[in-house]
Amino acid sequence: MIKVALLGLAAVFLALPFKSSKPEYGTGISLAACVLILFLGVNKLEVIVASLGKIQAYLSFSEAYIQLLLKIVGITYVAELASELCRDAGYGTVANQVEMVGKLTILTMSMPVLLSLLDTIHEFLA
Repeated sequence: MIKVALLGLAAVFLALPFKSSKPEYGTGISLAACVLILFLGVNKLEVIVASLGKIQAYLSFSEAYIQLLLKIVGITYVAELASELCRDAGYGTVANQVEMVGKLTILTMSMPVLLSLLDTIHEFLA
């Protein structure tokens, strides 16, 4: 985490001089830092995937649910990253739209799980 924090701070300090004269350079530096931070976080994702595999073995539920969960986490990360970059560039309205579509995508992806849960509840009540 220290590497990530230092990389983030270095990117901010590198981008600050360009804020008033060339804001597009600052946005480029931010984007590059975000990509580097993402690569540093990938090993954390490997640990999470391995842990989810163990949880699945204990609870014996479908692997599709774990894949869905990982996709939702990925969508959340991408939407948040894109919206913050848009907001940093001064396009708050575009950032809000990116966030909204990200939330709608997550809701759409989670519908099969919700329907499956409702079917299970319906079977118990019948």
